[in-house]
Amino acid sequence: MLRAQVAHWPAVQRAQHSDEAVIDYINRHDTGEPAGVYVAPPQAQGRLFYGMDTQSYNFSHGPAPIPQILAEILKARDNPHPQGISLQSAIISKHMPGFGVENRLDILPDVEPRIWIGNGVVTRAHNDLNYNVACVVAGQRRFHLFPPEQVVNLYPGPFDRTIGGVPVSMVDIENPDLERHPRFAEAKAQMITVELEPGDALYIPYGWWHQVHSLSAVNIMVNYWWNEAAQPAAPYEALYHAMLAIRDLPKDQRGLWKTMFDYYIFGSHGDPTAHLRPHDKGVLGNLTPGLIRRLKTAIVRALS
Repeated sequence: MLRAQVAHWPAVQRAQHSDEAVIDYINRHDTGEPAGVYVAPPQAQGRLFYGMDTQSYNFSHGPAPIPQILAEILKARDNPHPQGISLQSAIISKHMPGFGVENRLDILPDVEPRIWIGNGVVTRAHNDLNYNVACVVAGQRRFHLFPPEQVVNLYPGPFDRTIGGVPVSMVDIENPDLERHPRFAEAKAQMITVELEPGDALYIPYGWWHQVHSLSAVNIMVNYWWNEAAQPAAPYEALYHAMLAIRDLPKDQRGLWKTMFDYYIFGSHGDPTAHLRPHDKGVLGNLTPGLIRRLKTAIVRALS
């Protein structure tokens, strides 16, 4: 955690003065471009999740002007049972470029910042395939963090019907049902909990699971996602393909492919091409544009 990393930001200083001051500051920079907002009824208690089952949600989602979203958040501020309101991941250069110019994270000058605005909502535990620095502008936030290997104890939900684009934990982390989710006890033993005040920042490593609690009636956060590993295909695509090609094979055949992945992909036994001459490595060596095209063509052919 980086205490007071962005305490000098004009937006943070206005938030320290009052909710109205920082909201007025954001409105003055607004371009008028609508942003996506999640709205949940009061009975959801701000917990954006599935409905009665994973075929429905307990919230609605759609576009709205940012000043209207901010006005609704302010109106709900004194309500003891407000509806949950959450503007998520709006690109600052698109919606409020002047805000981005005046509130910069010097350690990541080339990363596109995004803004998150809401009231007392909870974003379920999930992971992102990026590195992340989250900067609190207004309100308090609590993060529960888990290392990537705890996926086996977090009971991820469906891949094909997610809350916000990635699978989320089905466990109510702050009130877990250990009869239903017994392995969560091991994840909880590895859990790191951090609470941030306005001006604080938090670094979240690549792939770490995190659940985010907005603890105030008005919460504003700016985050920076980046990933320097530019790949010609998305890792999730490989996982989806493996679901089609490997997951339902007989056990002994799956064992073979686990060995193959360990050897060729994860290098569990060192460089799998060390015994080959450079011109013999082909797709096992450095992937040139031509080799990438060959691999993609082979994948398309295999799926057709």
